[in-house]
Amino acid sequence: MASQFVTEVSDSNFEQNVLKSEQPVLVDFWAAWCGPCRALAPVVDEVASQYNGQLKVMKMDVDKNNATPSRYGIRGIPALLIFKDGKVADQIVGFVPKDTIDKSISKVLAAATV
Repeated sequence: MASQFVTEVSDSNFEQNVLKSEQPVLVDFWAAWCGPCRALAPVVDEVASQYNGQLKVMKMDVDKNNATPSRYGIRGIPALLIFKDGKVADQIVGFVPKDTIDKSISKVLAAATV
């Protein structure tokens, strides 16, 4: 499901790959049965290639990983959380247009460069 710029992340490697990342990380919480998640997947792939080098993009299957989604209060999917310095910097829930995601990422990246 992941593209060349998108990495699968799990409960076991979440801390290492996301919370300890030098770069901001966008995590897409999704499930195979979720139609809006599948519709959002190409947008997430596009975002991943567009921001390659500035932002890591990862996907987490909520059916295979329960600890992390419950830790961050994920109740609806798709849910995009942007982590910066080990904390949630922004979050988007539901299927949204790419420019909504771009605005959110730009805000986090702008804060990262200050």
